Amino acid sequence: MRASLIQIAVDPDEPVDARRARVGRLVRAESGHADLVVLPELWTVGAFASDLFAAESEPLNGPTQRAMADAAREAGVWLHAGSFVEAEGGALYNTSLVLSPDGELAASYRKIHRFGFDKGEAVMMAAGEDLVTVDLPHLTVGVGTCYDLRFPELFRGLVDAGAQAFVVPAGWPALRRAHWSLLARARAVENQAYVLACGTAGTHAGVEQAGHSIVVDPWGETLAEAGPDEEILRVVLDPAKVTTTREQFPALKDRVLGIAAPEAGRRG
Repeated sequence: MRASLIQIAVDPDEPVDARRARVGRLVRAESGHADLVVLPELWTVGAFASDLFAAESEPLNGPTQRAMADAAREAGVWLHAGSFVEAEGGALYNTSLVLSPDGELAASYRKIHRFGFDKGEAVMMAAGEDLVTVDLPHLTVGVGTCYDLRFPELFRGLVDAGAQAFVVPAGWPALRRAHWSLLARARAVENQAYVLACGTAGTHAGVEQAGHSIVVDPWGETLAEAGPDEEILRVVLDPAKVTTTREQFPALKDRVLGIAAPEAGRRG
């Protein structure tokens, strides 16, 4: 499976509609290069631009989904469209979309662990409740978002639901970039799964972004890593490597402690 991670630079002077159009063009340009394309967290507004969350919120089937569905269909790719601010029932959610190559919504995921320590996202957005996996051709993908990466029990639950790879869009600050790459590798090693972690570049509300999107294989080896600026990573994933890794080093079979995770929603 060929995967492309598009590390988008979020410029506060670029109108949201213009960014949607630009990102759509970037996705279309991956036609012939990728089977799966991944975008970052909250690339429409910026992960730290909490003062814009309410004003730029939209329903699940709003302009971001429509624009990305068109791009996925025209490119003929599976598209993890990153996340946007979803408005539903008087609440806001940090919601990710997975779109099929025909542009249909295959899955949505509301971020469970909200970042902010009693400010920003942590108080402005409601928490999701459901774990989500998506069956792509030859590979089952579990979905997490940014701060989720710090909570290994979420990824254990996704493995129990059949995940062989994790897609993690993020708006991770440059101040803690070392944690970003460390945690991505840790989630890969402990779950013997691919990790595709796609961050933003640029500066959101004065917070410099880490960039450095990264793809890690089931042995914890880094297959590709971006720099700090807007960039596209292209990698080839071998779904069989998950199986052989888990067979050659069957650590997951030796698990003793654990709490049953909620049943994951599964589509695709």
